[in-house]
Amino acid sequence: MIERDRIIREIASKILGLETLEARKRDSLDFHDLSDWSIKEALEAAFEAGLVAGRK
Repeated sequence: MIERDRIIREIASKILGLETLEARKRDSLDFHDLSDWSIKEALEAAFEAGLVAGRK
């Protein structure tokens, strides 16, 4: 579970440019405009991480 959370945070930070995934109770901090291609890249990274985890 801890490894999964680390991977999720890493994808959110490196690919989506998100500082945190924690709710900060402010729309300007909690809602983001993201490009289609960055969302696609993040989903692909998550899929690949799942494949790697499944092989272990």
